[in-house]
Amino acid sequence: MKKLRWLTLTSFAMLAAMAFLATRTEAQPGQVKLIVPGVWFLEGDLANLGHSNNIIIEMKDYVIVVDANFPSGAKLAMETAQRISSKPVKYVFDTHHHGDHAYGNPIWTKAGATTLAYVGVAEEMKRFEPARWQATAKERPDVAELHLDAPEPPQQTFDKSPFILKDSTREVRFYFLGWAHTRGDGFVYLPKDKLLCTGDAVVNGPYNFTADANVANWPRVVRAAQALGAVHVLPGHGPAGGPEILEGQAKFMTELHKAVDTAINQKKKFEDVVPPGTTTVYGNVVPVKTSITLPGSVKNWAGAFLPAQVRDTWEEIAQKKPHGDLPH
Repeated sequence: MKKLRWLTLTSFAMLAAMAFLATRTEAQPGQVKLIVPGVWFLEGDLANLGHSNNIIIEMKDYVIVVDANFPSGAKLAMETAQRISSKPVKYVFDTHHHGDHAYGNPIWTKAGATTLAYVGVAEEMKRFEPARWQATAKERPDVAELHLDAPEPPQQTFDKSPFILKDSTREVRFYFLGWAHTRGDGFVYLPKDKLLCTGDAVVNGPYNFTADANVANWPRVVRAAQALGAVHVLPGHGPAGGPEILEGQAKFMTELHKAVDTAINQKKKFEDVVPPGTTTVYGNVVPVKTSITLPGSVKNWAGAFLPAQVRDTWEEIAQKKPHGDLPH
């Protein structure tokens, strides 16, 4: 099963979409929304295209785009940016290394943009690639048509947080706050607007992917993000919102870890908590079910992917290592 888990990286958005569409009736994927003057939120089409969200930030002379997306998502975000502003896209920030956030890098660099990320993103690519890229190319035509053997790493990286871009109109801070979703999780914060872009370290819905995660540390990272004081929160997946998204994400990860740790301390057997057998949902191999239940206060984040989250958390606790350090 472990050899198949990485498949979730390339298509987990489809699984999340199933739960997402079952609980949300006002989804507007592909539509751009003005959040504050000069900042737009483009919600990715999860159900049909597996895209992440994009954020477009207008500076005095150029534009910054948050997340490169998959190649097809990159093209849509580029078209949107060109409709919104006549200024060129100068920087594209990869919040982390997963395909739906970084595999579109070649689209942007070919158009003249510089891809930017925390150094941990490049390090994660070295750790997991080119195997994931090559597997994704077999599933996604937009990746295959690039005719590349491996993903394109970010062209520019930083290792001191925050990294700041600033002009006469706006200051943009790029943070690394710790290992949550991946070792390279990056946040983008606009202090004047109190606006935070989170990548998949914070999502708004049942989209948490835990295979590359440090589940125990995840709430600490979100709490650090909360300390920035954001009023507007733009997640990597799901609709935009406010501080309640950060609080819900932190509580979900806390409750998940607590529930699994309790089951282990009660000497329950793993196969009783996550029964044997898998099912394939949109190409994702996941456990069929779990006996773990979480409080209703975090139901927005609990969905069809919960059995896999329980499994990953169980393995992390049992082996006393972040799950991202375990073979998978």
